[in-house]
Parts: sequence; C-alpha cells; structure tokens
Amino acid sequence: MGFMDKLFGKKTEAPAPAAPAPSAAKVDTMVCAPFKGTAMPLDKIDDPVFSQGVLGPGCGMEPADETVCAPFDGTISQVTDTKHAIGITSTGGAEVLIHVGMDTVEMEGDGFECLVKMGQSVKKGDALMTFSIEKIKAAGHPATTAIVVTNADEFAAVELVAEGAVEQGADILTVKA
Repeated sequence: MGFMDKLFGKKTEAPAPAAPAPSAAKVDTMVCAPFKGTAMPLDKIDDPVFSQGVLGPGCGMEPADETVCAPFDGTISQVTDTKHAIGITSTGGAEVLIHVGMDTVEMEGDGFECLVKMGQSVKKGDALMTFSIEKIKAAGHPATTAIVVTNADEFAAVELVAEGAVEQGADILTVKA
C-alpha cells in the first residue's frame, strides 16, 4: 500500500491506466479551478500536510459550488473509496490531487458522490464528483479544498496565477515543464 493509499484510503479497484512512455516530454499544464470559489495560496490551508507542501505544491480553494470539474484534459489516476479525493493526470504529465475538505476521509464517503472511474479519460470541465458543503461542515470539517501537484519534482515550477474569487474553469495554477 503506497503513501497516498495510506493517507486517503484504499483506491477503488480498477485497472491502472497505462503509464506514459519514459521518453515522453513533459509540457506546461494550466490547472483550472475545479469549481466556483475563492482561490488561496497553499500555505493558507489550515492543515499542515497541505500547507507545508508535503504532498506537493498547489493551492487551496473555498468552494462556492458542490461539483468538482476536471481542471484540464486528462485521465483519472486516483479515486479514493471514501470519495473525497480524486487524482487526475494531464496530457502533459502533471499529476494533480483534488482533496475536498480537510479530514473528510473520516466521513467515509457520506456527502460525496464520485462520477468517474480509474483510467477514465476526461475533458476540462467534465463533472468528476459532487459533495455537500453542509454535510462537511456538520461533520465538523472545513470545506477548504486542496489542489496539489503530486509529481512537481518532475517539472521546473508550479505557480499560483489567481487568488480571490474565481469561476469554475478559470486558470489558477501553471505547471511549467
């Protein structure tokens, strides 16, 4: 069991997508807001695993909507059995984790619905999951969502390009090859 599995629960059983060819060149990837909300630097998230960049650089968002949409064209590479987090790999090779709420693994899927499967191809804006802000808050958790690049060491830089109110689909991060 890998680090991500231990942190977020066992992956949903499904065949893993084919890995990109080792010679495949990385390219810049623009990561867009997965929902309407407020974008913030990662260090503003009230959780040390995310705010200290343990899982990688990225940003946080306070959601104003309850549907997570694909931040770029790519392939679903992680679906937690607790439905609170999804990993997606861009066509440029960036691996992004979208983790809805803090400590929401404890909710064991209550208030979350996953709409995609491991290995599924998605287009920017496709719905990936839904969640209930009300249920997250009723369980005593912040709805703050972390959006992190888990393989940032394979790229030159990850830069926050938007803060404050953003619409779903607005550019929030650039992953530079």
